Amino acid sequence: MATRLVQIAMDARDDSAVGRFWAEALGWSVSSEGPGVTNVEPVGLVYPDPVAVYIDVVAVPEPKTVKNRVHLDFATTSAAHQADLVSRLRDLGATPADVGQGDVPWTVLADPEGNEFCVLEPRSNYQDTGPIAAVVVDCVDPRAMAAFWGEAMDWTLHEVTDDHAVLRSAKGVGPYLEFLRTPGVKTVKNRIHLDLRPYLGDDQAAEVARLRALGATDVDLGQGDVPWTVLADPEGNEFCVLTPR
Repeated sequence: MATRLVQIAMDARDDSAVGRFWAEALGWSVSSEGPGVTNVEPVGLVYPDPVAVYIDVVAVPEPKTVKNRVHLDFATTSAAHQADLVSRLRDLGATPADVGQGDVPWTVLADPEGNEFCVLEPRSNYQDTGPIAAVVVDCVDPRAMAAFWGEAMDWTLHEVTDDHAVLRSAKGVGPYLEFLRTPGVKTVKNRIHLDLRPYLGDDQAAEVARLRALGATDVDLGQGDVPWTVLADPEGNEFCVLTPR
C-alpha cells in the first residue's frame, strides 16, 4: 500500500479570483466541483497524473494573517524567461513580497490574497518539472520530515541534509516536494496543505491507520462528515487522505 501527492489545497476568501490567477499564471484551466471550490488543472492530462500536482482553491472565511509555511516555486529556463515570467505575473496581479530573503537570485511574489511564491532562476534539476518546480514546506527538522514523508508516500527521497529534504514522484516526473529548514514554528492552520490519494484498489482506512502508525495525528478542522480524512504530520502540518483513485 502507498499514497502519493496528487494536489494541494489552497484556502482563499475568493476561490474564483485566486483560482483564475493561478490558472493564468500556470497556463492551466479552471473548473469547479461545487460552490466554493475552484479546481486548477493542466490541460490535456487525466487526473491524477504524476506529471503535475493539481491545485484546489477552497473558499474560507478567514483572512491570511501570517507567512505561509507551504508555497510553490516556479521553474524557469533562462534569465530572460525568469524576467518575462515575473513581469507577466505582476501584470496578472502578483505583488513583490519580502519574507526576509535578502539578496537572492530568485524573486518572491505574492498572489492577490498574499500567498507567497517564488520564481526561481534557471536550475538544471527543474528543467523537466513543468511550470511548478517544487512544493516547498517550511519545517524545523528536515530529516524528521524526510523520515515521515518518505514512508507516507511512495515518492523517492532524492536528498536529505540538516537543512533540506527533497522527494519526487517514483515515476521521475513532475514537481519536487521539498522540506526547508526555516526559523519559527507553525502557529496557525496552514492555508495551503497537501492532499494524498491511495491507489485504486487500496484501502483508505488502512492507509490512514498506517500513517497514524508513522506518527500522523488526527485533526478536527470542523470538516464534519466528509469522504476524506484530515491528519497532521509530526510538525503539525495538516494534510488530507482522499479516497482511492
